[in-house]
Amino acid sequence: MSYKTILVHVDRSSRADARVALAARLALDEQAYLIGAASSGFVPELYVANAMMMAAPMPLEELEVCRAGARRALDNFEKIARGAGVDAIERRLGDDPAQHGIVLQARYADLVVVGQHDPADPDAGATRDLPEYAALQGGRPVLVVPYAGRFDRIDRHALVAWDGSRSAVRALTDALPLLRRTGSVTLAVFNPQRQYGVHGDLPGADIALLLARHGVKVDVLRQDTPPGLDVGNALLSLAADIDADLLVMGAYGHMRWREVLMGGVTRTVLQSMTLPVLMSH
Repeated sequence: MSYKTILVHVDRSSRADARVALAARLALDEQAYLIGAASSGFVPELYVANAMMMAAPMPLEELEVCRAGARRALDNFEKIARGAGVDAIERRLGDDPAQHGIVLQARYADLVVVGQHDPADPDAGATRDLPEYAALQGGRPVLVVPYAGRFDRIDRHALVAWDGSRSAVRALTDALPLLRRTGSVTLAVFNPQRQYGVHGDLPGADIALLLARHGVKVDVLRQDTPPGLDVGNALLSLAADIDADLLVMGAYGHMRWREVLMGGVTRTVLQSMTLPVLMSH
C-alpha cells in the first residue's frame, strides 16, 4: 500500500504554506500526484435563489472576486509544490463550500491533508469544521496539520492510539505508508482492563505482530489514565513526553443536519492538538 494521490486543501489562511509544504514532502516521499483544492466560497445556487425571490441579477463581479482570491491561493500552492520538487501536480477550483468540495474530491485520493481550525485567523473562519467533516464523510484518511508549530517532516516518531475499535483498525491500516517510513513507532493502549472482550491477554501484542509483518517495528505501551485526566489529554500528554511528530488515531463521531458531533477523545485532540494527526473513520 502507498499513497499515489494526495489531496491538500488550499486557502488564504496564515498556515496554508506550512500545510502545502508538508503535503509536498509526502508527495515526494511517496512519488505521488499532488492535488491542490481551493474553494471560492461563493455558492451560485444561493444567489440564484435570492435573485429569483428578489428579481436581482446574479452578482458575477462578486463571483469573480471570490475566484480570483482562490486562484492566488492556488498560485501559491503551485509555487511551493514545484519549489519542493513535485512535478506531478494539479490545481482544482470549485464554488462549493470547502467542506463539501473536499469530501467530494477525497473519494478519489489516497490521503487528504487539511489544517486545524485557527479561531484567530479570519481567513480560516469558513472551514471551522473541515477536519471533522472530511474525516467523517470523506472515506479517506485525513492528515490534520496544527495551526501552531512547525512540521517539516513527520517520519521520526509516530504515536498510534490503539483501542481495538473499527476506527482504530482503519486508521492504523491507512497510516501504513507513513509508519513504514517512521524511525520509531509507539503503540499506546489506554485502560485496557476497562475494555472487556476487545484485547487479548497482552493488549496491543496482536496488532504489534501484524504491524511487524508489514515491516513496522512497534513498542507497545500500556497506560492507565490518572484521575481527572481524560484519554484525549492523556494521549496528547504522552505524545509530548515521547516527542512524537505524528499521532495516528480513529475518528469517532457522526453527522447530524447542519452539525458535526465528534466523540470526546476526537474532539479533544482536534481542539488541542500539538502535532499532525492522521485520522480515519
